[in-house]
Amino acid sequence: MPEFDQNSALRYILNGTAAETGNLFFDALVTNMASAFDIDFAWVTEYLPERERLRTLAFFRDGELIHDFEYALSGTPCEPVIQGARLIHHPTEVQRSYPLDEDLRELGMESYLGIPLMDIDGCILGHMAIMDRQPMPEDAQGLDVLRIFSARATAELRRLRADKVIKAQEREQQRLSRELQEALEVLSESESRYRDLFEEAPIAYVNEGLDSRFIRANKTALRILGIPPDKAVGFLGRSLAPDSSDAQLRVDEALGTISSGDDASGVVLELRRYDTGEPIWIRWWSKPDPGGGFTRTMFIDITELVLMEREKDSLKAQNTYLKEELDNNAFGDVVGKSVALLRILEEVQQVAPTDASVLILGETGTGKEVFARAVHGSSARADKPLIKVNCGALPESLIESELFGHMKGAFTGATAKREGRFKLADGGTIFLDEIGDLPLQLQVKLLRVLQEGEFEPLGSATTHKVDVRVIAATNRDLFQAVQDGEFREDLYYRLAVFPIELPPLRDRAEDIPELVRFFSDQFAQRIGRSVQPPSADELERLLGYNWPGNIRELQNVVERAIITATDGRLNLHRAFPDTAGTTSDAAESVKTVTELEQLERNNLLLALEKTGWRISGENGAASLLGMNPSTLNSRLKALDIRRP
Repeated sequence: MPEFDQNSALRYILNGTAAETGNLFFDALVTNMASAFDIDFAWVTEYLPERERLRTLAFFRDGELIHDFEYALSGTPCEPVIQGARLIHHPTEVQRSYPLDEDLRELGMESYLGIPLMDIDGCILGHMAIMDRQPMPEDAQGLDVLRIFSARATAELRRLRADKVIKAQEREQQRLSRELQEALEVLSESESRYRDLFEEAPIAYVNEGLDSRFIRANKTALRILGIPPDKAVGFLGRSLAPDSSDAQLRVDEALGTISSGDDASGVVLELRRYDTGEPIWIRWWSKPDPGGGFTRTMFIDITELVLMEREKDSLKAQNTYLKEELDNNAFGDVVGKSVALLRILEEVQQVAPTDASVLILGETGTGKEVFARAVHGSSARADKPLIKVNCGALPESLIESELFGHMKGAFTGATAKREGRFKLADGGTIFLDEIGDLPLQLQVKLLRVLQEGEFEPLGSATTHKVDVRVIAATNRDLFQAVQDGEFREDLYYRLAVFPIELPPLRDRAEDIPELVRFFSDQFAQRIGRSVQPPSADELERLLGYNWPGNIRELQNVVERAIITATDGRLNLHRAFPDTAGTTSDAAESVKTVTELEQLERNNLLLALEKTGWRISGENGAASLLGMNPSTLNSRLKALDIRRP
């Protein structure tokens, strides 16, 4: 594999594939991979286990795209990738390792690399491979790029398979709808003639009053709705609708249409089974009898189709998540050579090869997630997922389900089983950001996962074993939170096996020039502009600022300066916050520790007075100050600020 720049390769392939989906995505992927890595062959396949063959979704061969090419798995370098579910790399002499593969010899192949595409349940979907007539030495950065796009290819392949199932369901629904319409026309001609058909039909038929009380219902209807035959007559159909306002409104509208004498056609209703309370969805047709005393109703069960559509939406969300991950990888490099930064990188190298829990501490905007990625990427788990959870961004009622998963019916709205983040991270790493905001009652369950490697999903009595490395991060003083009774002491020491404290940007100011150049190049390229490097005066102004928002604030300032740049010069006057001054301004306004504390006290009191001493919520002081509510409470205690 030739030497190349990882960020450039990521951006090149990402730009070439970002706008494509389906087969066009796979064509773009193999074409751009071949170009980025300067290789002769690149392809993505779908595994056909019943025939032990591989079918190419896209095959780039010597500058040419080939589609729907099948080949036998046995005796090829692809065989151990599929059968062993692992990455296979032959830097040289691949022909010698697979003497029965005549294609390798005829094509003059020297090297090969293949990565399996695996479903969430571990099943092999296919693989992604590259092959060249030149040696392909191992390159960690190159492998990282291939792993990233193998995950993207896996998500797209899963989405295509889900689309096929949904289309099959839709065709079946259309067929059943046609059958329903035909049956309705036949029944309208002579109901007595087809009494047996009504009772034994595979489609649900119900005669019901205008108030939805059943007059009679066939076996299929009772089976779908979970109603015993002895309770059918007089059963109030609308009682199966859940209490949600949306479901009740749909039922009201459907029954209102019938009451007015009009037909209701193809209405989708959400109901609950009478016997188990499980959610079901039906497509409902109803026609008033000419006499007006009752209605003839038919419906089909579309629960599987609805759940499949939701799964499709979930896959789209995962696809979006993977694209965001690609962006984060492309622009998430650690930049700088300061002593403080090099010390942190040395600590990362020390702890990464182990499975020790890591607690990353630092102010907001210091890059805690970047260093979490660095630990994971340098570990033996690098080819496994890094799953992120922001404990401060999730509602307290959903955190347990998000971390540990839930079973179908575990709570209102749990219409299907869902795997939690710890299950998805099995074999890899989970990054728990804002760990200081985790509720106390969930800290016990997290402690158990750290100690025993096991947990039970919400609504399940089955214990799940997982092998997960935990990296946590916070901008809070967790030790103080332990003293205040807001964080468990035993969990703190479990997480802080190897603490890494990130320095604020003001303590690594010598990195600012390199960071500014990095962000300038990044944003200028993104918006298609050319800007000159910052001048000495501009750098002096940047170095003189205190950067309370750290690297994130610097990144935002540079982006604003690029957007508003004129004549190829950074517009720092527009980009800097109103409170930022030049180096001389900063020197003239140096404050003592006591003065800074008084300034902070006055600022907090002003925010509390403006919000009526409300701490949290959208209109609270914490939101106004841009702080976490827990952090604000800690500062109020430290400064002995009390409500008058």
